[in-house]
Amino acid sequence: MGKSRILVFSILIVLACGTCVAANDDNVKRQKLGWSRNAATEAEAVAAVSCSGHGNAYLDGLVEDGKPVCECHLCYGGPDCSQLLHDCSADAGSGDPLFLEPFWMKRARSSAIVISGWHRMSYNFPDNSYISKRLENRIRRLHSIAKNAVTEGKYLIFGAGSSQLLTAAVFALSINNNSSSPVRIAAQPPFYPVYKTQTDYFETSRFRFDGTLLQENSSNTNGARVIEFVCSPNNPDGNLRTNVLQGPSVSTIHDYAYYWPHFTPIPAPADDDLMIFTLSKLTGHAGSRLGWALVKDKTTYDNMVHYMEIASLGTSRETQLRALQLFNTVLRTNGTEIFDFAYNTMRRRWNLLNEIISPSKRFSLQKIPPRFCTYFEKVRGASPAYAWVKCEREEDRNCTKVFEEAKISGRGGRVYYDDESYIRLALIRGNDDFNLLLKRLSDLVSKEKI
Repeated sequence: MGKSRILVFSILIVLACGTCVAANDDNVKRQKLGWSRNAATEAEAVAAVSCSGHGNAYLDGLVEDGKPVCECHLCYGGPDCSQLLHDCSADAGSGDPLFLEPFWMKRARSSAIVISGWHRMSYNFPDNSYISKRLENRIRRLHSIAKNAVTEGKYLIFGAGSSQLLTAAVFALSINNNSSSPVRIAAQPPFYPVYKTQTDYFETSRFRFDGTLLQENSSNTNGARVIEFVCSPNNPDGNLRTNVLQGPSVSTIHDYAYYWPHFTPIPAPADDDLMIFTLSKLTGHAGSRLGWALVKDKTTYDNMVHYMEIASLGTSRETQLRALQLFNTVLRTNGTEIFDFAYNTMRRRWNLLNEIISPSKRFSLQKIPPRFCTYFEKVRGASPAYAWVKCEREEDRNCTKVFEEAKISGRGGRVYYDDESYIRLALIRGNDDFNLLLKRLSDLVSKEKI
């Protein structure tokens, strides 16, 4: 009995000492929060500012009377963003992926970072590259989990969003053009307008955009050097696409910005020679301006790296650090949390939109058939980033005008080099914007019954 009491007493001492050590470790950690304490305190204080759920205060935002100012969502105003502006138009034009903001607000602890004043001041990483190897490893791992791209045997390069990489790819693929004629660049309508606007802006004697090339109803280029842009799923209509043009003189730039499980079923991992992705449509952080390309050919990769060296000497180290933390958060659950949240949100929005427009004879939505998704391991329905709406009546051929009169701003079909009877409505904006869009659409469709 005496030995038992001694044993129990000894165990209690060990447990107590362990608790003391753990508490002491926590105290040491708190004491070590020296230079970062003020930054963390300021960040917490700004995040705690109440903007009525219709706006946010930011560390780099305006300050009045020593206090951070709320930046209100569109159609809201007042010091705390509590005032609804009733005559406001619904903004469905911009592709700002703010629908993911609630996801990150619930993961404030795991996604936060503190950056020292001397963080990565050099132009290069120690290996003389411009990319974080840890971030590269996280990206490759997430592609493997999402089953949306083969990364083995591919070089990886970063850019300031996908936009910079699209231009870098055009320069890289046209640099060895030995023909006296420039490389012709094309995309099948409707297509993302940046393909043409950037090509036109940076046009040289080596390449030019040819809007007629894919109107010739032929996949044969007769030996002429051609670069085709292919966006899959396509912006604006959300359908999966493959290249139209074929042949040894054809190069393809595959834009997979939306090829993630929340925007489309993933039928198989993409395994193309040049594939471009962007952080903005994966995590929602459009303002961080990070994109990456997976490139099979070493010469093309080297040419893209050379372009980046001339254009910007790589991508911001602060951006890469933030992206690393975001990827770490996503990978803690092997992508399950973000893909489930994002897919459920987009699927619900698509269903709500269909409920409003499907009874209409004046408007119609694009058709996106259900497909088997290798990530979710089941057949699943559509969850596109955008609605591609057609105005069916002849008197409504200027669809943009019809929607503007209904206080809905979108992007007309002409922007995407298609017919003006179409309009693109963004479904990826914040909840306030989407809810107002539903209200304005419901009011517009209900007029058919009057």
